[in-house]
Order: sequence, then structure tokens, then C-alpha cells
Amino acid sequence: MEEVRIKGFSVGARQPLTVICGPCIIESEDFAMRTAEELKGIFEQLPFQFIFKSSYDKANRSSIHSFRGPGVEEGLRILERVQREFDLPVITDVHSPEEALIAGVVCDMIQIPAFLCRQTDLIVAAGSTSAAVNVKKGQFMSPYEMKNVVEKLLSCGNRRILLTDRGTSFGYSNLVSDMRAIPIMQQFGFPVCFDATHSAQLPGGLGQTSGGQREFIPTLAKAAVAAGCNALFIEAHPDPARAKSDAATVLPFDSLKGLLSQIAKLYEVIQCFEERSPVSAC
Repeated sequence: MEEVRIKGFSVGARQPLTVICGPCIIESEDFAMRTAEELKGIFEQLPFQFIFKSSYDKANRSSIHSFRGPGVEEGLRILERVQREFDLPVITDVHSPEEALIAGVVCDMIQIPAFLCRQTDLIVAAGSTSAAVNVKKGQFMSPYEMKNVVEKLLSCGNRRILLTDRGTSFGYSNLVSDMRAIPIMQQFGFPVCFDATHSAQLPGGLGQTSGGQREFIPTLAKAAVAAGCNALFIEAHPDPARAKSDAATVLPFDSLKGLLSQIAKLYEVIQCFEERSPVSAC
């Protein structure tokens, strides 16, 4: 498996677990700065590699009335400030080839949303930037089909690829997570991430907004680590009840701390087994 270099660390096998974490959306500049600072403090106490995530625009909201964010120019300015002031790598969603080219100049990694993972022009544009590219597997796709996405990125000469599973939809406002997707996608030669918070969504489950089952996030996250994922994607918010996006599935910061502490112990054990060390040495 190839390692993907992000700022001062690498994502891949036999590397510390990488966690992509942050509020779903940039609610304001002050909010983004406060959450980035607090999350950096949390991760400094843990053996993880941390990438700050927040979106400048959520283009696939269920309702026309939902908050979408500050937009690409203002959002990227804020993310660049997070990079500069907290020395953090940042990632954000892109929705068009034009956005990918702009965001790729600023962000350490750019993300292709699950609903857009088959959009060739978008993927090629993202792959043509100097940023690493994280592609979320579409809820409508098998993990085997992500090989085509990898080939599109490789056609641009970009080998800094991360693939993310976020569950599979069979309709009726629900998602199912099949942990076989992790080793299947790892066979394509690049690290695999598991999105523990979006996998707990109930898409459109509340009519005009998505619902969710936050109580299952720890179960899914720990299962993915046990299955050998190289990274976790976890959205978190200081006050989920007031979150302007994905309120039903963002983790409160206090719960995040506890979950990450458990995952740190689990990941250490998994690494020991993969290295074929005696259990007593773990």
C-alpha cells in the first residue's frame, strides 16, 4: 500500500491512525477558529494524526432552506487562516472542477463527496491539483467500483489518494456499513478511511433534513479500526443541538474525547496483531 503524505506525516499501513475531524460546515469565522483550536488541544493528547475538516458549502442539502455555508472564497480564506495560525492540515469538500482547482491551491487535501464520486471532470480536476484527494464511495456503489475512481486519479499523475467508505444505501432512509469494503478498497493500493458519523445518518429521515443514530457512531468507528482502516472521518461539534448541518450525527466534543481514547487502545492492539507480535507485547 502506498503512503499518502499530508503536511508532516503519512497516511497508510504501519502509520499512526489519521483522524479527519471537525464541524460539518463553517458556521462563521469565529466558530471555525474556536473549534480548530479546541480540537487541536484534544488531539495533542492522543497518538493520532489530525486533519481539520470543515466545508465552505454543503451543496447536497436535503432542503433548499438549509444553511449551506460562507461560500468558496470566504470559506477558503478561513481554512487558510486555520492552517496558518494552528499549523494544521485542512480538508474541505469540492463540488465542481472550478472549485477543485481553487481549493487545491489552499487545502492540503480536497474531498469528493459521495454523491459526486463518478463525476469524471471533477475527479480529474481534483487530481490535477497539488493537493491529496479523498474520494468518498457513493452510497449507491459497491467498493469494487472505486477502482475506476482510482484509475481516473492515476491518469492525472496524482498518487496521493485516500478512499472513504460511508455506508451503502438500499433506500428507505437508511445506510448499511459492510466492513468488507475496507480491505476490498485497500487492494487498489491506497489507504482507506471510514466515515463513522455519516455512516450513522438516516438520509432524508426527518423529511427536510437527514436524521441519524448518533449512538451507533462508536460501534461503527471501533469496528472499522478492527477491520484495518487507515483513517477515520468523524465530524464533531461543541453543541450538536445547535449545529447548522448534520446535527443528528455530529459528535459532541466530550464524547469525541472518550471515543478517541478507546480507539487509541484498540488501534495499538490491532497494530500488534498485524505485525505478528505476541499478544503479551501489546
